Amino acid sequence: MEISAATVKQLREKTGVGMMKCKQALQESGGDMAAAEKLLRKQGAASAAKKAGRATGEGAVSAYIHTGGKIGVLIEVNCETDFAARSEDFQELVRGVAMHVAAAAPRYVRREEVPQTALDDEREIARDQALKSGKPAEVVEKIVEGKMGKVYSELCLLEQPYVKDPDRTVGQLVTEAVARIGENIQIRRFSRFVLGEEA
Repeated sequence: MEISAATVKQLREKTGVGMMKCKQALQESGGDMAAAEKLLRKQGAASAAKKAGRATGEGAVSAYIHTGGKIGVLIEVNCETDFAARSEDFQELVRGVAMHVAAAAPRYVRREEVPQTALDDEREIARDQALKSGKPAEVVEKIVEGKMGKVYSELCLLEQPYVKDPDRTVGQLVTEAVARIGENIQIRRFSRFVLGEEA
């Protein structure tokens, strides 16, 4: 099947993936743009999984001050090499995530950082609510697990829907950047400051 250069360019602009990979994805999906995009995302996730164990000793610390100067964010994002850290693609990722932190106010980077006491409290609240609604015991546990997923997506940066594209999580955004840049990328930490609020 012949794929036009304009179609390949459109997919590249949408995903940020190289022209040849975009063309291959379009050929494999029979010219279906949505299917090709999904295929590229799957390939990006597989590529990121392979790179996950590699050391990330370089990166960038960046600041974002929201319009009006009442909210500020400091963020550290790590990658493998200084060359990648200086690339426009990496810098754009760091700026985008810093802006997301300002807007969405996550409290932790990943779910492993959430204190067990906070999780236990949330679990207990969810269980009590489900039991009070008269649901059977086996359904209650499924409801509790569903509510815990929602808790993680509110508290954890990597599980939040990305403010610029709510169809993707911040974690997926990072995975796609790993696939494009070709290096392991980790969001290490962030601090969010709101004028007049205690830390």
